[in-house]
Amino acid sequence: MDEVRINKYLSQCGLCSRREADKYIESGNVTINGKVAVLGDRVSESDDVRYKGKKLLVEKEFVLLAYNKPIGVECTADKKNPDNIIDKIGYNKKIFYVGRLDKNSCGLILFTNDGDLGNRIAKAVNEHEKEYVVKIKNQITDEFINKMSKPVHILDTVTRPCKVWKIDNHTFGIILTQGLNRQIRRMTEACGEQVTFLKRIRVMNIKLDNLEIGKYRECTQKEIDELKQKVYK
Repeated sequence: MDEVRINKYLSQCGLCSRREADKYIESGNVTINGKVAVLGDRVSESDDVRYKGKKLLVEKEFVLLAYNKPIGVECTADKKNPDNIIDKIGYNKKIFYVGRLDKNSCGLILFTNDGDLGNRIAKAVNEHEKEYVVKIKNQITDEFINKMSKPVHILDTVTRPCKVWKIDNHTFGIILTQGLNRQIRRMTEACGEQVTFLKRIRVMNIKLDNLEIGKYRECTQKEIDELKQKVYK
């Protein structure tokens, strides 16, 4: 492996995403050949890189999983939280989740051991599509669909226009290209309604389909190739 920046190396080792790596480095817990690492350091496989004294090695086998998150599971790696998603998926290798779903939502979460790929998928600036099925308390009107599809004021900003369509009297589909905190719930509230059920069914080209709740599957090579083609274009 050629020399790479230390933050990229940490993500390639499956320790964290590249976005999180800078915080790990700034904490002073990362060392390179016995010296505390600083932002901008470069390393190769011949270097002894450690986090809290544990030697880090680049993951050789690429992992990309699709997981159907149940309601009640939290997108956190904190082992003190009994509902943490890492323990719930129960995978036997170091992986991390890409993006988030709130505790009361369910559906598709991707997991990978490739920090760079995960960061590229999750970055809102890349405008990657995520598709959801949502139920609301009251009957859906044309006015509601129209409001949701246009920019909505939430969190001191304005959402991007998005595709929204009616599925039945209480259910609609929506495709987002950004990932603001609890975005769909906040948008729905801003449009005068209340979400009673929210499920993500697609991230880019990866679909949930008939994956059982609480189960995961390995993504196919075709799915992986198509995904990488999109994020690295």
